[in-house]
Amino acid sequence: MYILAITTTNSFENANKIAKTLVDERLAACVNIIPYVKSYYVWEGKTTTDDEILLLIKSEDKVKDKLIKRIKELHTYQIPEIIIFNFNEGLEDYLKWISESVKEN
Repeated sequence: MYILAITTTNSFENANKIAKTLVDERLAACVNIIPYVKSYYVWEGKTTTDDEILLLIKSEDKVKDKLIKRIKELHTYQIPEIIIFNFNEGLEDYLKWISESVKEN
């Protein structure tokens, strides 16, 4: 099973650190960094808005727990958004590439 994990952060420095670390450690095959996402959310009882950076992380279910743990370690937020979507379908060559790129250490 393949996964798409998403998270947001408040700086390009943190986004780049997360992306590079996850790929270097083979917890992700690819991380896309999408700038300038406007987020509205409730924090400490108040509606808040921030400009954030969105990360799309392609990986495999076999490393999901390690991936989540590592994102939490690298993240600057107290409670980072980490949402996992499972998928089994896509371009076969791309899915094969994900499997070849992600390693259980």
